[in-house]
Amino acid sequence: MQHQGLDHLAIAVPSTKEALKVWRDKLGFPVVCSEVVNGGAVRLTLLDLGNTHLQLVEPLTPDHPLQAWLAKNGPGLHHFCFKVDSVGASHTELTAAGLATRSPPPHQGTQGKRALFLNKSATQNVQVEITGA
Repeated sequence: MQHQGLDHLAIAVPSTKEALKVWRDKLGFPVVCSEVVNGGAVRLTLLDLGNTHLQLVEPLTPDHPLQAWLAKNGPGLHHFCFKVDSVGASHTELTAAGLATRSPPPHQGTQGKRALFLNKSATQNVQVEITGA
């Protein structure tokens, strides 16, 4: 996989509004964009950290997998994400390397990008995502 560096660090939050009180209002990181994706299942809000983004990830449906994650762990660092040229090509390469599977397919990320999570069991239990075209 040819990566182009870090795209974002993601924090799972139960409330974007409450999280912005810390990250935007107290620490001063400006909001780049905020959008609801994946059929209304999740709100993704990007803040500019200067050299990368901080992504606030708020599950919006009661059955979203992040609801259980938040219940167990509380708000906090969920994953980091690398930039790639092509999520499709990287998906094929990462599947062959045993780091991803064909299912689930890539999902919608922010700003029209596609994204894919790697298998945590293959990355020493670290949640890694890739994103790009």
